[in-house]
Amino acid sequence: MSHAIIFDCEFLTAPGAMSRLWGGPLDPDPTVVQIGAVKLSLAPEFALLDEFQVLIAPKDRFGGKALLDPFFTELTGIDQASVDRDGIPMIDALTRFEDFAGDCTLWSWGKDELYLYAISSYIAGCEPALPPQRFGNASALVLKAGVPYEDLKKTTSGKLADYFGLEGRQRRQHDALDDAMSVALSLQHLLQDGRLAPGDFRLPVQARS
Repeated sequence: MSHAIIFDCEFLTAPGAMSRLWGGPLDPDPTVVQIGAVKLSLAPEFALLDEFQVLIAPKDRFGGKALLDPFFTELTGIDQASVDRDGIPMIDALTRFEDFAGDCTLWSWGKDELYLYAISSYIAGCEPALPPQRFGNASALVLKAGVPYEDLKKTTSGKLADYFGLEGRQRRQHDALDDAMSVALSLQHLLQDGRLAPGDFRLPVQARS
């Protein structure tokens, strides 16, 4: 295993939808609108090798155009005009993402694969191409590296690099590529510091003895 993929997704939401588990009468299905990913080398230099991002033109479960709520735009910076101009069908976005991923393990801060495959693929009528055994929770890696669980529970993907005091290009929270980059920089830091090893990226993550 020469590298790992660190990814993040932004999905449809509306005011209060999270507290209702997207179950309100006006809540959208939480289908993915943006995927961002970073390829992290697991060779000794632990370089960030490549980046990926794509916008998706979301459809509702009846095949109609799913419009972005203003709350989603304020949260992510993604507006309707951008999606109308640059968004591609879900099946094409998944194909591009899977090509980028290759045969390596994939990591998100949480379980973004559930939004991508268990929900978005289902709504779009796409057959999931990647099994759940390919995906890991990056927070489990950070926990394995010795970060206190209490800190992890209150740290978002977009703030993780700040937690470690890592600098770099300007990042925007709730941008899929920027959030993926924040996690990738953090994992790179932990690898370079010796708190993680390349073997830790094999799934399932094993607790330290």
